[in-house]
Amino acid sequence: MQEPQFDFGMIGLGTMGRNFILNVADRGFSAMGLDLDQKKVQALEAEGKGKNVGGTTKTADFVAALKTPRRIMMLVPAGKPVDSVIESLLPHLDQGDLLIDGGNSHFLDTNRRDRTLNEKGFYFIGAGVSGGAEGARKGPSIMPGGHKNAYEIIRPIFEAAAAKVEGEPCVAYMGKESAGHYVKMVHNGIEYGLMQLIAEAYDLLQRGGGLNNAELHQVFDRWNKGKLQSFLIEITAEIFKQKDPVTGGELIDYILDRAKQKGTGKWTSQNAMDIGIPLPTIDAAVSMRGLSALKAERVAAAKKLTIPMNNILVEDKAIWIEQVEQALHFSFLVTYSQGMAMLADASIEHKFDLDLEAIARIWRGGCIIRATILESIRKAYSADPDLKNLMVSDEFAPLLLAAQAATRTVIKKGIDHGIPLLALGSALHYFDAYRTARLPLNLVQAQRDFFGSHTYERTDQDGVFHTEWEV
Repeated sequence: MQEPQFDFGMIGLGTMGRNFILNVADRGFSAMGLDLDQKKVQALEAEGKGKNVGGTTKTADFVAALKTPRRIMMLVPAGKPVDSVIESLLPHLDQGDLLIDGGNSHFLDTNRRDRTLNEKGFYFIGAGVSGGAEGARKGPSIMPGGHKNAYEIIRPIFEAAAAKVEGEPCVAYMGKESAGHYVKMVHNGIEYGLMQLIAEAYDLLQRGGGLNNAELHQVFDRWNKGKLQSFLIEITAEIFKQKDPVTGGELIDYILDRAKQKGTGKWTSQNAMDIGIPLPTIDAAVSMRGLSALKAERVAAAKKLTIPMNNILVEDKAIWIEQVEQALHFSFLVTYSQGMAMLADASIEHKFDLDLEAIARIWRGGCIIRATILESIRKAYSADPDLKNLMVSDEFAPLLLAAQAATRTVIKKGIDHGIPLLALGSALHYFDAYRTARLPLNLVQAQRDFFGSHTYERTDQDGVFHTEWEV
């Protein structure tokens, strides 16, 4: 039998898996791929020609080719496929081998797999991987969670393959069990929020300000050189200049306005509600994808629910563009604040012991939500690791206060023009609610006690109280 020769194994040789294994090979590690589809194996071998990579369709041959302790990563669809792959591997593994789930698995599934495999003598890591196909090939942001000893087994390869910012790899140990997949879930929730905010800014500029696609490209390209610099703003600028090969026009005008989702944004909202953390901007983004799916209903409603609107929203494009930029920057700051606040609370709730400064640091490169803002976030948590909400940090508070007036102007004009701004509006309302010392929820508590005897607390006395309300 041939001696094991490969440092790293990858199961799932689609675009992401194939790119990641080639990335690993470029960093000086030998790598072996497994996929049941012979064409995908051939594609790996063709692209990996001249590199120390191999491929097979046979599980036994794949496992036998790996050095021990084996380091095996899976990039397969979340859910049952992950369990199926694990079951197929177990008869061939030795205790101490490491399995890594690099997909977008639900964190509760990761907890289950971690406990089950550890009981059987195997290591397991749930690793969030962000950056898309290009990131996988050139360097993603990687968020691994599991047993600390398990991370040490894969750390040299992950640090080599990850994106680099100022020489630092965009990977760090997140915490025990599902900490890595949980952080990736919240990353994706923030991503949902940012994407919806950008879409609303697009609507305000195009429908409200009358900008054409060429002008939109110029605006977003300029924004990407300033305070909004980020991967999502960068690709948005490129989208507006993409030609449609069918019609010769701009492709963006021929894309159906019905956005799909794979579930990570929804999971973020669901778990935030479970642990009592407000994420209104991310919730709004998830809801807007649901509303976008009601295309036929919206077309019918547009004909029946017609109301008179001011057709001219702005008279000075330059001023309007500046105001929308400020509103978008304000809302970006608020969305990151919501996501990081969720991680701070979830770290306690789920006993992850997350390092928020490290999370911000590894998100600066490789991942989809990478942005200049993340360096300010990193500094804020470096100065105060126990910071509850970024909005009150010395880094964020002055920026929010400077942009809030323009944000109000933009939202008011959008409302007058009938432009839906669920995400932008929720960001402003979150900001206002968080800075309000006394909310009207005392009335809600009175109502709850009135109809359900749910009790209430008082401002002038300690304890819990109930009143027999007069009808």
